[in-house]
Amino acid sequence: MESIKVFAPATVANVACGFDIFGFAVDAPGDEVIVSKRADNQIIITNITGEEGKLTYDSTKNAVTVPIIKYLTKLGLGHGFDIELHKKMPLGSGLGSSSASSVAGVFAVNELLDKPLSSKELLPFSMEGERIACGSAHADNVAPALLGGFVVVRSYSPLDVFKVKTPDELYVTIVHPDIEVNTKDARHILRNEVSMKNTIAQMGNVAGMIAGLMQSDYDLIASSMVDFIIEPVRAILIPEFWEVKHAALEAGALGCSISGAGPSIFAFSKGRETAEKVAIVMKNSFEKVGIHGISYVSGINQFGPKIIG
Repeated sequence: MESIKVFAPATVANVACGFDIFGFAVDAPGDEVIVSKRADNQIIITNITGEEGKLTYDSTKNAVTVPIIKYLTKLGLGHGFDIELHKKMPLGSGLGSSSASSVAGVFAVNELLDKPLSSKELLPFSMEGERIACGSAHADNVAPALLGGFVVVRSYSPLDVFKVKTPDELYVTIVHPDIEVNTKDARHILRNEVSMKNTIAQMGNVAGMIAGLMQSDYDLIASSMVDFIIEPVRAILIPEFWEVKHAALEAGALGCSISGAGPSIFAFSKGRETAEKVAIVMKNSFEKVGIHGISYVSGINQFGPKIIG
């Protein structure tokens, strides 16, 4: 192939109790890239759409191309590529926008070069896109975008991630309100120390979430979706958060929390019908105070990036 078009999915990170260690992929939204071989060894961004002119065309500073450059350098390859980036999701949404770009780019190049590396081996390169975007190479968005499914980041040194089986009827509702939350601000306000009491409670919920997912125990999933550490702090950055969460739970959601750094909010439900109902009430709760938004309903995307052309 001389050219390839790839879609990489949005992701929900933290997943309530699993700050910086949990993340899962969804079917939509996501980013698309078109990567074409060049006759020379340059990496050129030829077109970017859907981001209102906010992203740079400098290939050394864009999350879609930095992983590609790192990948080619590591493998000692002198290939060149033209890259088109089509943002199909909001920037700064808390849905892993930069991760989707990073994954789509390096996955596409790996495919064009006949897959010298496995998807899991692409993870360190994809994480470098996160470093460019937010200053830190976190894997909780990148890993599920690349591998699909519900992913646990067990360790960064050494890097160790694994996937967890999820119930077939587990659906997620995501509402992205039309407000801005800066990722760096959302991290800056977090406390450096937490109490022993909250740490123990959080550890119990992390264990409960994993067991609930693997056993398809929806009651255990619901009771484990409590965040004692991050959510109470970050919620102050999202107007109407507690009202939206209450509305989701009243409509039958298993649990509801902040997606990544926000402002998007996600809720788990058993079954698509409930998830669709939850989407309506969450949007309505925001709109009561004049905040418009976009909603998505999805199962857990088990496949990650895919070739679409």
